[in-house]
Formats: sequence, structure tokens, C-alpha cells
Amino acid sequence: MKKLSEQMTDVLIIGSGAAGLSLALRLAPHCRITLLSKELLNEGATFYAQGGIAAVFDEADSISSHVQDTVISGSGLCDQEIVEFVASHASQCIQWLVHQGVLFDTEINSIGQERYHLAREGGHTHRRILHSADATGKEVENTLIKKVLDHPNICIRERHNAVDLITSGKMGNTENQRIVGAYVWNRDSKQVETFRSKIVVLATGGAAKVYQYTTNPEISSGDGIAMAWRAGCRVANLEFNQFHPTCLFHPKAPNFLLTEALRGEGAYLKRPDGSRLMPDFDARLELAPRDIVARAIDHEMKRLGADCMYLDISHKSSEFIVQHFPMIYQKLLSLGINLTKEPIPVVPAAHYTCGGVMVNRQGRTDLEGLYAIGEVSYTGLHGANRMASNSLLECLVYAWSAAEDILAHLPQSHLSDVLPDWDESRVHNSDEQVVIQHNWHELRLFMWDYMGIVRTTKRLERALRRINTLKQEVNEYYTHFRISNHLLELRNLLQTAELMVRCAMMRKESRGLHYTLDYPNQLQKPQLSILSPLKG
Repeated sequence: MKKLSEQMTDVLIIGSGAAGLSLALRLAPHCRITLLSKELLNEGATFYAQGGIAAVFDEADSISSHVQDTVISGSGLCDQEIVEFVASHASQCIQWLVHQGVLFDTEINSIGQERYHLAREGGHTHRRILHSADATGKEVENTLIKKVLDHPNICIRERHNAVDLITSGKMGNTENQRIVGAYVWNRDSKQVETFRSKIVVLATGGAAKVYQYTTNPEISSGDGIAMAWRAGCRVANLEFNQFHPTCLFHPKAPNFLLTEALRGEGAYLKRPDGSRLMPDFDARLELAPRDIVARAIDHEMKRLGADCMYLDISHKSSEFIVQHFPMIYQKLLSLGINLTKEPIPVVPAAHYTCGGVMVNRQGRTDLEGLYAIGEVSYTGLHGANRMASNSLLECLVYAWSAAEDILAHLPQSHLSDVLPDWDESRVHNSDEQVVIQHNWHELRLFMWDYMGIVRTTKRLERALRRINTLKQEVNEYYTHFRISNHLLELRNLLQTAELMVRCAMMRKESRGLHYTLDYPNQLQKPQLSILSPLKG
């Protein structure tokens, strides 16, 4: 018998970014979808993505070149077959976006034909970044949201936090376990609801909020990684946390990203004295992969005792700058900075989680009935460092691939067993929210100091000790008090932080985004850093 607090759906999608929205639209003609959003629909990382989506549309470019660039940027840890799979399906997924109504910038070529205007970013040897000015994510997100809101088969639940996944083992069926639903906290009613679903898809994004300085929105708290781990899924390569080289250094806009497309269009990175810094670090200069550029900036800041470095595109014409970067231009102008006339203060900030929940080519995890797509997942595409504008591409390709697989294997009916109720009979309201805030700030600070751009074994050991202590405190708190948004996020961030540090401690080399002073060289045969909950 269905409980009053139990919601039923065919596919439960947790997350409302490019991955979750595009999957919902692909599945909706065939089954009932419930889409959960932690905040309002447009508050995910996709909305704030400036650069664009990488795909081969230039006749001088090729899929093999896109693959090669991605593998080089990934520093020897990309899965070649997966890179080829994603790159070869890029154009069809872009065309699907266009069919949904997404408008990419175009230009007129030398013979009067209209074509996509393609930008170039770090790691790419060709222009292959489709974009909508400097607000591509906003265009993609708003277009998909409009389509989702209009679809009768998609039920949207905003301000709903997934708490934990429900496995068939919780109903006594310990053999051939599968995911059958999730507990979800309704932030408005302050109640935990039970969602029963034939398939559950994690599209929850990354975990950059584990760091004190990040370009990500507030919701990027590693929820899907932590939930999947607690349910029994393996994770991989979580030591590879990408720091975007150019986050605006300004007290009134600490999370504002300055897109890599600025450097693609000729912006220079400079020291406070006006000299360029990248010629001293890499032959590719400002278009070196992000890990190299971020370390170069970090190195010069520490060497000079400087608060920041500078990004300068003022040598380009004002018309060119305003046309290509209107959103950035207006934002900086509101802060009293003129992009067309002066260098912009920048610092690196945590940006992208390259590791995650292990999945196959269809987005399937280790557990039957559970998929993971987008930044929450580890597919093998990014290796030890994500190449610019491959992230939205991965979301689109895996949404397509997962949709095909889900429709081919969607169970005919739900399990007949009654899902267990959420039990909060022994908890009460907390009057000590300061405990959460204190632990929250401590975690983000020591992760920045000990698990940041440059690491050592001692720093990682210190981080792990502090994480274990905080986990004990938070688990005790979680046991005795009613849940809240901050408590759920802190619980998930601590779990994800532990997995990040453990992966980092496994890697006895410096590669890509993981740089340790104790092991500065690369191994000849690098391995994935895989953690399994079954092995402790």
C-alpha cells in the first residue's frame, strides 16, 4: 500500500543542471520523470558557465585532434575509448541542443556563409568552442528549463535535498541489491519524503564547495558522490580537483570567474610589475592547460608575496572586447574595473571535480538502477586534468547515452515491497547551529591549505585527521537533531573530502592537478585511484 508521504515516479533525476535537464527531456516522451532541484532550477553550476561547449565544426579541425588534445590535457590518465566516444558524439548532441532552441553565436565567413563562431581555449589546438557570448551556460540552462517546464511528463520539485538513496537491502532483500528510491528533504515543509522510483539518476554536480575559495555556486557540495558512496558505489580519481586559474580577486565578487576564452582571444597573464609570467613556465603560454597555468600563478604569488596576478586584454580594441565579453565587461564595470583599459586582478579558485562516482559508457554505476552523469561521475574523459569546455559536452553526451540505456532497460513495474519510513522519532530541533558553522569554516580552510594546489604527505595526513574528527562530531549531531540544509551539505562535504584526501594519499607521484612536493615526478605507468566502500 502506498504511503501518503511516498511519491512514485519512473525515473528520479537528482540535479537540475545541463545533465539532469537534458536527460529529463530525452526520457519524458516515454516515461514519468521527477526532477529534484536543491535550490531554484537555475542555481546550478551550468547557469554560471561562461566559456562554451567543445565540438568539432571547423573544416580544419578533426575528431582525432579533439581526442588528442583531451588526452594530452589529461596527463596520461584519460580513457582513450571514452574520449573517442564523447568527441565523436559531440556534434549530434550540439545539434540536439540547437533543436531545443539554444542559440550559439555565429559569424559570416569570407564567402558570405553563416557559420558558428568558434572560440579557442587552453589545451585546444583549434578553435572548437561553441558559445553564446560569454554566458553559454545561462543560455543552455534557461532554454532547457523552459522546455522542461512545458513538458507534462516532468514533475519538478524545487528546494528539495536528496538525503540518502534507498536500496532493496533496506527492505530485507540483500541479494542482487538495486536502488529503489531516495529519501528527500522538502526544505519548505521541513519534512522528509520518500520517493519510490524504478531508476535513480545522480546529476548533482561536483564538490568544489569543500574549498574556501571557489568559482562554484553554493550548492556544489558533493552530495551525489557522498550518497553513492554510502549506498555502496566505488569512486575514482578524486584527488584531481581543478583550480581555475583566473577567478576575480575582489571582495565584492569572490566567486566571479573570468572565462578562459579571454586568454583564448589574446589576454596576457601579468605580474604586478606588468611583465608576462607564462613565458617562464610553458611554451603554450596563456593557452597551456589549466593545471599548469594555475600552478604558475600560485608560484608567482608565493614567490613575490603578492595577493594576486593580473589578466590583461586591454591591448585589444574596445569594440572587440565588449562584443565578445559583454557580461564580464558589465560585471567588472559595476565594480569599478574597466576590462577595455586596465589589467584585472585574478587568483586561482577551486572549479571542477575531475573524479567521482565510477560509471560505464551508459552512466551506470556499480548498483543496479543507479546512474550518474555530469560532474558527479568519473567516466575517464578528463583524466588528471579536464580540458576547457569538455564539461558541458560530457553532460550532454552522457545524458543521451544514459537515456538510451534507461529506456532499453526500464523495469515494467516498481518493487512490491513497502519502502521503509524515514524515522525521526528520536531527534529534536537543534539550538546549536554554531557547531555546524564552525565545522563548515574549518573544513573549507584546511582543505584549501592542505589539499590545495600544492600538497605534501604531512599536509594530507593532517587533513585526514581533522576530517575524521569532524565526521564523528557531525555524525553525532546528525543522529540527535533534525536535519537542515547546512547539516546535509556539511555531512556530504566531509564524506567527499575524506575520499579526496584518501585518493591523494594513494598517488605517489605528481600528475595533472595533483602536485605533491614529496613525489614531484611522474610514474611511467600511472594507475587510477579507486576507492571501494566494500574495502573500507
